[in-house]
Amino acid sequence: MLDWKEWVPAAYEDYVSVGISVSILLIFLLFRKIFAKYVFRLILALSQKTPTEFFSKVCLSFEYPVRWIFLIIGIYVAAAYFPYFDPTDSTFENIIRASVIIVISRGLYNLSAGSSILFHKLNERTSTRFDPILIPFFSKGIRFIIVAISFSIVAQEFEYDVNGFVAGLGLGGLAFALAAKDAIGDLLGGIIIITEKPFTIGDWIMTSNVEGVVEEINFRSTKVRTFEQALVTVPNAPLANENISNWSKMGKRRISFHLGVTYDTPKIKLEIVIEGIRELLQNHQEIHQDTIFVTFDHYNDSSLDIFLYFFTKTTDWKKFLLVKEEINFSIMQILEKERVSVAFPSRTVYFSSDEEKASQPVQSISRTN
Repeated sequence: MLDWKEWVPAAYEDYVSVGISVSILLIFLLFRKIFAKYVFRLILALSQKTPTEFFSKVCLSFEYPVRWIFLIIGIYVAAAYFPYFDPTDSTFENIIRASVIIVISRGLYNLSAGSSILFHKLNERTSTRFDPILIPFFSKGIRFIIVAISFSIVAQEFEYDVNGFVAGLGLGGLAFALAAKDAIGDLLGGIIIITEKPFTIGDWIMTSNVEGVVEEINFRSTKVRTFEQALVTVPNAPLANENISNWSKMGKRRISFHLGVTYDTPKIKLEIVIEGIRELLQNHQEIHQDTIFVTFDHYNDSSLDIFLYFFTKTTDWKKFLLVKEEINFSIMQILEKERVSVAFPSRTVYFSSDEEKASQPVQSISRTN
């Protein structure tokens, strides 16, 4: 430590000590700002040139913790020169150590959010396979462990009996379980979703209450992004008991409709149209050939109905619509070629002429009083 008291008058020692203490703190704050503005950006730019993005994730996770480390070190060094404070006090030292532990734990907590990268890399480079639905659970489990360990270490720094705290949690476990039965039900529902795997992250699902793409599955709920870009949070307990349609698991997509032609269509023309549509579907590369039905179905009120039932090979919604549009245009060409018209709802009303009314016999009605 700098021995400056030899050349400073005793009356000004306290003022000089305060000035040195404040100056040290300001210098560390300046270092903190320089690190955030220049050094960290340089480190981040260098990390982005590495083969993997894990180092970049580490830098981003520990950016704010390192800033706080500068402040903690500055306070610790400045306290040694502050005349009205004893830096050797055990409470102060415990606070400094606890602050360092919390800051490091915060960095690890931030890094655990990107720990899914580790699992993805493990899937790619080893024979171990993790279902994507498990990755958020692993990440949250790691975060819980980090918080629990950091809490116990900080408590021990202040000589707090962690064992007594754990025992207290055990005594209150029953009351907590009764108060949180809905949350426990959601947790069990999440376990059911993981084990039975009716869907996973990225799947397009539909229930009685929501339809969209699964974005996240956690301990309590499942988050679904609807096609209107709304984020819907569904509790796991009712979701596990619902009928769930997983459209992402489709192997093919159905097209089914009735095509009505006018009643004046001759039988031979109707047969030619049906056969032409059937050949169109059988020769189309995007149509699944296992199930194709094109039949004269029934007599409607104002049309002769042709029933079409077939499947596309693609399950992608956009491509499905394009295939469906192409089929519709091709059917239109077949109808135009055979000069067959599509029917529309109509009603024929007959009116009798005056001569017909005059030829009708007049009924006489006799009335007796």
